[in-house]
Amino acid sequence: MDQFALEFDLTPQRRIFSVSELNAEIRAVLGEEFQDVSVAGEISGLKLATSGHYYFTLKERDAQVKCVAFRSAHRYWKFKPQDGLAVLARGRIDVYEARGEYQLLIESLEPQGFGALQLAFEQLKKKLAAEGLFDPARKRPLPRFPRRIGIVTSPRGAAIADMVHILSRRFPGIHVRLYPALVQGEGAVEEVVRGIEYFSRTQWPELVIVGRGGGSLEDLWTFNEEAVARAIAACAVPVISAVGHETDVTIADFVADLRAPTPSAAAELAVPNLEDIVERIEVARAKATQGLRYRIAMLERRLRQQGIDRALGILHRTVGRHLQRIDEQEYRLRERVRAAIDGRERSRRGLEERLRRFDVRPRLAADRRRMDGAHTAMLEMVRRRLALRRSDWEQARAKLEQLSPLKILERGYSIVSNEGGIVKDAKSAPVGSAIHVRVAKGELDARVEKS
Repeated sequence: MDQFALEFDLTPQRRIFSVSELNAEIRAVLGEEFQDVSVAGEISGLKLATSGHYYFTLKERDAQVKCVAFRSAHRYWKFKPQDGLAVLARGRIDVYEARGEYQLLIESLEPQGFGALQLAFEQLKKKLAAEGLFDPARKRPLPRFPRRIGIVTSPRGAAIADMVHILSRRFPGIHVRLYPALVQGEGAVEEVVRGIEYFSRTQWPELVIVGRGGGSLEDLWTFNEEAVARAIAACAVPVISAVGHETDVTIADFVADLRAPTPSAAAELAVPNLEDIVERIEVARAKATQGLRYRIAMLERRLRQQGIDRALGILHRTVGRHLQRIDEQEYRLRERVRAAIDGRERSRRGLEERLRRFDVRPRLAADRRRMDGAHTAMLEMVRRRLALRRSDWEQARAKLEQLSPLKILERGYSIVSNEGGIVKDAKSAPVGSAIHVRVAKGELDARVEKS
């Protein structure tokens, strides 16, 4: 009898997830546990995508959560979110599987007043404005052709590369000195202040540019600090503030002698374009050369005139006499042309007068006037005849009314009749016979009781 050996693998099987499966499982767990949550925080890094969705971060001092508000959700909100605004968000937790990040899908958003950073910004702005640091009278003009420029920014950011490139392109040979400094995070305020104070103390540059590239309100907050603002105000040389993008506004922008919308714009405002200056010099040189040539030409003309004035006088007199003869001939020709035109005009008027005599329109107008007069006379005659006929009719009517038997009845008389006709004799109406009596108003039936 054959024997068979059975082997069993008792090692527990471990499930292996793909990345998408793991994210899907996490999404299901979080979606079930956090279907309706409310979160309070401060909006930061707000972006509106072309799809109409809002993307931003809800922050507090030591934590943050990414948020998404789809267009279908925020279209009914009564306000527009903005950076630095403290809000109360309500929604559910979701996982964006493409990056493995969890996010809050916001359904409703309610403002909770100013955010802490925005409130601090407004308070410092009001304080420094009251001290006069924003006064336009204290703003200094920038040097027209600076030869040395100091820059306080991060050496690793795109801002310094853009500024150096533009400065070297617009004015080659200019001296630029960078004071490397952090522009965000811990220690950034102190380093920026030290850079400004260094250039102010040494007075090596003729102009200082302070700035950085774009970012959220928190990223740009270094340039909203009071220490940085006072360092800019106390700087011994003019300062250009070039922080963020065009829409970003910081306290440094208000204090600086000039605000540039971007670091690249600051570089363009700091130095003129050398090509433009060279072109202007060439234009000035051309104008000066043209002026000298004109003066030389005038002197040459004066010398020539002294020698040929007599000959020119004779020539001018000869030419003038010939021109006078031409003028006389022209005058005679004009007189002849005018006389011919006048003759033609007289002929035209005579023909027009003759033609007017044969015009039937005046005759038609006279006939129409006569016809209108006859029509008016006829109407008047008809009116008179109608009035006469009406008067005759009224007189006949009055006579007829006077002869009417009804008028006699109105004086108290009556007409008595029976079957034999009008009763004119008492014998025609014996006792007991029926009679009919007509009075002025109505009729009566009666019977003879006594004769």
